[in-house]
Amino acid sequence: MARISGIDLPKNKRIDVALTYIFGIGPASSKKILETTQIDPSIRVTELSEADVSRLRQEIDANYQVEGNLRAKRAGDIKRLIEIGSYRGMRHKVGLPARGQRTRTNARSRKGAKRTVGLGKKKAGKKG
Repeated sequence: MARISGIDLPKNKRIDVALTYIFGIGPASSKKILETTQIDPSIRVTELSEADVSRLRQEIDANYQVEGNLRAKRAGDIKRLIEIGSYRGMRHKVGLPARGQRTRTNARSRKGAKRTVGLGKKKAGKKG
């Protein structure tokens, strides 16, 4: 079992795909890592030798910011934007899209589930 940056890589996947399970490594970074470590991208994770795994681990640790460090950096960047009171920071604080997307419709990922505004609410003191 290959464990890199605290992540267990899936056993039956090709190594170029398996590396993308690490937060901060996408397909392009995965390809670049495999080129520099001279590992064939088409082999499966189970076929990797310990030497291959250690070469991958060293390359990633030396040249890439991944997992916890990257998450902490992103959180710090957002916190800084909020503290300086920038437009993007305010949008993060309120939970709205920060990059100019429309919010009249859509934007459900950022705004959360729809909240129904009281339609048909009975008025106090009035009888039917």
